[in-house]
Amino acid sequence: MHTPNSPHTVGTSATLSATEITSARLRLRAARDVDRDGFIEIQTDPQVRLHLGGPRPRSVVEQYLDTLGVPRVTDKPGTFVIADRATDHLVGTLLLHRRPADLPGHVIDQGGELELTYVLRREAWGAGLAFEAATAALRAAASELPDQPVLIVTKTANTRSLALAARLGFRPVSTFEAYEAEQTLAMTGLHSFLAG
Repeated sequence: MHTPNSPHTVGTSATLSATEITSARLRLRAARDVDRDGFIEIQTDPQVRLHLGGPRPRSVVEQYLDTLGVPRVTDKPGTFVIADRATDHLVGTLLLHRRPADLPGHVIDQGGELELTYVLRREAWGAGLAFEAATAALRAAASELPDQPVLIVTKTANTRSLALAARLGFRPVSTFEAYEAEQTLAMTGLHSFLAG
């Protein structure tokens, strides 16, 4: 189940308009003040940030959240807190945004493909929650957007992320160098998430 707003643009440049998406165990929702500690943990945990450029200094993360305001973290359409459906506890974040054309890693010349990114707190690893959240978000997108490619870009060394991408139906299409490491670009079609 998802709760849509009006579409943000038309055609393949559209973004997901749903503001809340639910699955069996999860609720993808807007950020709330109570999520502050969860955001800080995700950004400062060395294991969570191992393939994401390393942990950020706690003071920097706190200043960012204090300046912006925690609820505004998810202002951009397609940006969600992944919360436990029973407890509403933040377990991670998920973004379904357009990949900027000026970044490397595209499957269409003009860029701007949908790109899925997600990160979970360490306590939530190994329970299939990233798969469940990603599937729910992509199903919501498939129900309201035209068929188009969806990308996942991850460090090639991040074997857990690559395994999850494969489980979701993404197939590797290329590699490239960025952030001083080899990145793998994987793709699938949005139509593959249409409810049968």
